[in-house]
Amino acid sequence: MTTDPSRPPRIDTGKAHPARVYDWLLGGKDNYPVDEEVGRRLPPEARTGARQNRAFMRRAAAHLAERGIDQFLDVGAGIPTEPNLHQVVQRAVPAARVVYVDNDPIVLRHAEALLVSHPDGATEYVLADAQAPDEIIRQAGRVLDLRRPVALSLIALLHFLPDDERAGAVVRELVGALAPGSHLILTHGASDLNPELAGRATAQYARAGIRLGLRARDEVACFFDGLDLLPPGLVTTTEWPTPVERSAAPENSGVYAGVARKP
Repeated sequence: MTTDPSRPPRIDTGKAHPARVYDWLLGGKDNYPVDEEVGRRLPPEARTGARQNRAFMRRAAAHLAERGIDQFLDVGAGIPTEPNLHQVVQRAVPAARVVYVDNDPIVLRHAEALLVSHPDGATEYVLADAQAPDEIIRQAGRVLDLRRPVALSLIALLHFLPDDERAGAVVRELVGALAPGSHLILTHGASDLNPELAGRATAQYARAGIRLGLRARDEVACFFDGLDLLPPGLVTTTEWPTPVERSAAPENSGVYAGVARKP
């Protein structure tokens, strides 16, 4: 775990944090009353969306690991919820190396206790802000070989960066630091699939002092500029299945998802 021992992390239990709200939506216990309050005010569909989002992450990570990607950088990782990304990919590639990044100290505390790597691989946690891509890359480079392909996971992160220019810059800088053959795994809350629900969610997060910037499909597609989207392209989380699940009827989803390769 990468932290500065001279500055112990401080946990603010009086202010809601997106990672802890997400934990509550997933049915986790590692959150505080202020986070639960936000979660309960959100539309009921938010809990379904969180579950679908998490399931997509696992499918996408497994898909890449099974095709030989053995390094993963998960930015905005959130509180560990089993099976975690490293558990998914190390089932396929025991020697896989995974770096988790988040800016909430409580995530660090739980990561220290729960993120146990396969003995053949490596799992590391970095306490850093998603809006500091240079720092993320610097610290991740201590564990990952950035000369080789890396799968960059940005799951339900960018809609908490409502400034389009800044969000785009974060993606470009992170992807730009990775080798050809790297991949981007991304999900993003939709503003256009159900505008009424999107408006309610945005308003409830705003009440808690959290800015939420949901985007339409064309806006989300911009994050993949210069990359080659894998089939089936940019779809909803429930429409990005593994081959054995293609016959299943997709559920409604309010989250876009895609996986793309860096040429």
